[in-house]
Amino acid sequence: MSATPACAQIGVIGMAVMGSNLARNLAHHGYRTAIYNRTTATTVKVAHDFPQEGFVVAESLPEFVASLERPRRMILMVKAGVATDATIDALIPLLDKDDIIVDGGNSFFQDTRRREARLRDLGLHFVGSGISGGEVGALEGPAIMPGGSQHSYHYVGRILEDISAKYEGEPCCAHIGPDGAGHFVKMIHNGIEYADMQFIGEAYELLRAAGFTTREAADIFATWNTGDLSSYLIEITAEVLRHDDPTTGLPLVDVITDAAGMKGTGTWTVQEALNLGVPASTIAEAVFARATSSSPELRAAGQEALTGPDQHIEVEDRDEFTEQVRQALWASKVVAYAQGLDEIRVGAEEYGWSIDVASVARIWRAGCIIRARLLDRIANEYAANHLVTLLEAPSIAEGLAQAQVSWRRVVASAVEAGVPAPGFASALTYYDQVRAPRLNAALTQGLRDFFGAHTYRRIDRPGSFHTLWSDDRSEVRVSD
Repeated sequence: MSATPACAQIGVIGMAVMGSNLARNLAHHGYRTAIYNRTTATTVKVAHDFPQEGFVVAESLPEFVASLERPRRMILMVKAGVATDATIDALIPLLDKDDIIVDGGNSFFQDTRRREARLRDLGLHFVGSGISGGEVGALEGPAIMPGGSQHSYHYVGRILEDISAKYEGEPCCAHIGPDGAGHFVKMIHNGIEYADMQFIGEAYELLRAAGFTTREAADIFATWNTGDLSSYLIEITAEVLRHDDPTTGLPLVDVITDAAGMKGTGTWTVQEALNLGVPASTIAEAVFARATSSSPELRAAGQEALTGPDQHIEVEDRDEFTEQVRQALWASKVVAYAQGLDEIRVGAEEYGWSIDVASVARIWRAGCIIRARLLDRIANEYAANHLVTLLEAPSIAEGLAQAQVSWRRVVASAVEAGVPAPGFASALTYYDQVRAPRLNAALTQGLRDFFGAHTYRRIDRPGSFHTLWSDDRSEVRVSD
């Protein structure tokens, strides 16, 4: 089986489920698509299983490259890291000036910046493109976040927009910015996803602590999905909670081991927030909560040695408590978006990108894992206002003002009952921090000056100052 020279409009390298589904998506939109996998048998099997797609099958990388029209356009759907670099190394000698490589994997954005600079020096184009939506999204339409040059987007943008999810007819794909901007935004998407799932888990545990059955909780989430909490994750939460284990007859959620895994993007989001000096506490709490859940030795020691409340919440009015949890969940979700979008804003300034945050929110309205009704409001607020933080947007601030009393009661109930709710508590703390006229940082700075002569600024006059603490405690002006 051999490829016909220069007959494919685009090619996909990597025929695991995501890659093969993306190739099928391209074919469904009328693009003649070449496919290649390092293991030839896998390539042949995909072509055999889906003959209607009319794939151009390549059994070698040179054959794959030869099958593509110029400028050649190819999408890498291989494992991030070493495998991506190895594939790029193998492709470079086979390519010509202005050919375009699109990396659709979950690559770290700094790796994307490095690869883009290297290929640019060789006269080639590299597009680091975040793709969200999982296996179904890859086939039926994901949210796509491509970075790279405007030149490369001219050649691949229309294709990516065609195969992306649509929201009211608008493609969930847009050029994000240069070099690593696309993968940076995808990283933040995944960080928000971590926080969102943590909040959902906390809401469920609070309902269970208040005496609701798993099936009742499922019905509550299904109801929430019809209102302002409507989202993909809320929708599938109801489905997961309704699923019974066929072996034991118990709710499946009670049979699944209580340890959450992670693949790195949430950790990257927190690490980069630290690098940028951006508070992303809700995402950090979600990452740490997963780490705690996956530390059996730590948890066993704690259960053996520590005491506390019995994690039961007495509820007089079930409907009122359910509404309080709903409002706490919505408010916390808003804070996670605010922190993630703020990291995008600061990251764009740091790396010289011009990222339209409203456009990012529009991309996320369909196809991706964090798609939610809330994103339509977020996109409109960023389009209409110059925002430092999402929390100051008029409709968002109004919603938070209405939710905060319930939010506080839910966090207080969790603390009193000993139900861990680090996400809800962290989100509420951030809300109070950014609205506070004065924090405890003045004392921190005084302590830093005492032990390390780090200086401080005053509220009544300009300049940096240092107090001679061990001498006469007089103050000296260090700089203007």
